[in-house]
Amino acid sequence: MDSFEFNKIAGAVLAACLGVMVIGKVSNALVHPHIPEKPHIEVKEAAATPAATEAAPAKAPPATGTDAAAGEAIFKKACTTCHTSEKGGPNKVGPNLFGIAGNKKAHLDGFSYSSGMTSKGGQWTDEDLNEFLFKPANFVKGTKMAFVGLPKDKDRGDVIAFLKSLK
Repeated sequence: MDSFEFNKIAGAVLAACLGVMVIGKVSNALVHPHIPEKPHIEVKEAAATPAATEAAPAKAPPATGTDAAAGEAIFKKACTTCHTSEKGGPNKVGPNLFGIAGNKKAHLDGFSYSSGMTSKGGQWTDEDLNEFLFKPANFVKGTKMAFVGLPKDKDRGDVIAFLKSLK
């Protein structure tokens, strides 16, 4: 292909772009939207209630399970991707959870907890574990944990029983 052919093709592309731009400018100049001063349809604003503006995070129902063996099976399916549970086990994406029940939150030295977890403070009680396992992001704002939670009461109770058995 010689340079004359290239120039014809480049000129055609530029002319098409210029034509589209000119058509856009002309159409914007011809069409003016008319916005009425008073709306034709009256909109009644509903009174804002605290419940409507900000929904409170759902509280976890009480955990009902107490079977540590079943909890271990659930832990292996749902948690071992990110956590270990053996004594002295390594940290993965999440910390080792051996001895977590009754221990202070963000207790492992050398693990990089989220700021939400480190500022939470206190001990891991059964109620706290239940709330955290129900919806981690609701219990600890800004948690790094991507797990959505365990919705079944029995599953949460079984996992708590398993975590309490790790001593």
